[in-house]
Amino acid sequence: MKITKLLVANRGEIALRIMRTAKEMGIATVAVYSDADRHAPHVRFADEAYHLGPAPSAESYLRMDKLISIAKSCGATAIHPGYGFLSENAEFSRLVTASGLIFVGPSPHSIQVMGSKIAAKQAVAKYNIPLVPGMETPITDVSVAKVRAAEIGYPVLIKASAGGGGKGMRVVTSEAEFDEQMTRAVNEAQASFGDAAVFIEKYISSPKHIEFQVVGDQHGNVIHLFERECSIQRRHQKVVEEAPSSCLTPEVRAAMGADAVGVAKACGYYGAGTVEFIVDDQLNYYFLEMNTRLQVEHPVTEEITGVDLVRMQIMVAEGQPLSVKQEDLAMRGHAIEIRVCAEDPANNFLPDIGRLNTYIRPQGPGIRVDDGLEQGMEISVFYDPMVAKLITYAATRQEAIDRMRRAIAEYQITGIQTTLGFCDFVMQHEAFVSGKFDTGFVAKYFSPEVLAPKPTTEQQEAAALLATMLQDVKTGAVTKSTAQFNGASNTTSAWKLRAK
Repeated sequence: MKITKLLVANRGEIALRIMRTAKEMGIATVAVYSDADRHAPHVRFADEAYHLGPAPSAESYLRMDKLISIAKSCGATAIHPGYGFLSENAEFSRLVTASGLIFVGPSPHSIQVMGSKIAAKQAVAKYNIPLVPGMETPITDVSVAKVRAAEIGYPVLIKASAGGGGKGMRVVTSEAEFDEQMTRAVNEAQASFGDAAVFIEKYISSPKHIEFQVVGDQHGNVIHLFERECSIQRRHQKVVEEAPSSCLTPEVRAAMGADAVGVAKACGYYGAGTVEFIVDDQLNYYFLEMNTRLQVEHPVTEEITGVDLVRMQIMVAEGQPLSVKQEDLAMRGHAIEIRVCAEDPANNFLPDIGRLNTYIRPQGPGIRVDDGLEQGMEISVFYDPMVAKLITYAATRQEAIDRMRRAIAEYQITGIQTTLGFCDFVMQHEAFVSGKFDTGFVAKYFSPEVLAPKPTTEQQEAAALLATMLQDVKTGAVTKSTAQFNGASNTTSAWKLRAK
């Protein structure tokens, strides 16, 4: 069935990203918005726009009934969920399809299976895909879990079965701390996802987080579009991504790609999705989870493959077979993405809100900015604090790094704290440049002090002169003429004289 009008059930940069491809395909676009987004760029860009409700997402972007009602009343033939919000909600996928609309995403079955880490592991085990040693069924009983943890061997990782984003996750290094950490993980899982179930697995120290982009059609074909390196994280959430990874050998890449395709086939997957792995320092890899949606970091894959993933999503949703085969795909060049977030790296990356008093994007060859904000707009407390995604592409990894540093320097944002300074710190750190880093990068190398402004040469010289003068005063060696430089009657300071 041909999609003629597409409602994007999302906001901000991802809504704009999807609408741009839809317009290129001759598809009419429909935006939805909350009170907070009434004047947002994605609303103005769309052919039509409809009000959802108040700013809180539970009263707007999470209203399944309202979204479907708007789509049907305006004559839309499909709904694209973007990422976040309802993108991985099996019930929403089912309701959209049941209402006679096309859901631009996977089936409810695939979402449900891969939405549960336990069910996902059980599904992929049939394909002999490497799994981290651990439990195969969820658990809430602390005493039973403690026994299993001892069998697996410390350190272990307790992880919520029904969620992500680092919630309900605890690393336990010894039996003495297990009870407390297990209780915390269970409580947080219940509070965050309404499901207290957790599972326990062996904790892989110094891991890399590497994911593979997959796309399947409704005819049983599945391909992968290579990997993304996502190990630079804070609070278990990504902040820097790149493609390809600097550490994989061609042999490991091929094996991981084949296993990523196997994961997709394990749940009859169609649409765009991401298979995530953790990789140890010996390049042993283990299946982590599957995200059944478009990823925030999908642009780096688009840059190195030349493939428009949103276009592929729409074509698959229409029932078309994949337009490319695995052997048609190749990696060219290197791409890096940073998430420009309204967060304060000097204050544990806490979200910041305020007005974008200055907002000037970088430009030039190999630079892409995906955003949904403009100068003068407010960063809302109701939604994710990401301001934009800044992507650079170049022939080599080092050139992409150099280009990113130039782009960061050009990006002018005032009115809020952002992660730009932190990302520049990452780009020039030896561990990142050499590729010898893992998910512990922030804990190992970052402290707020590294972002403190460095004194200029003049400031350093003035400080040295002042220190010398103070030492002279202390020892009584200061002369009358020197002392006069600091006198109230002297209008020219020693600092100014030194600068001359």
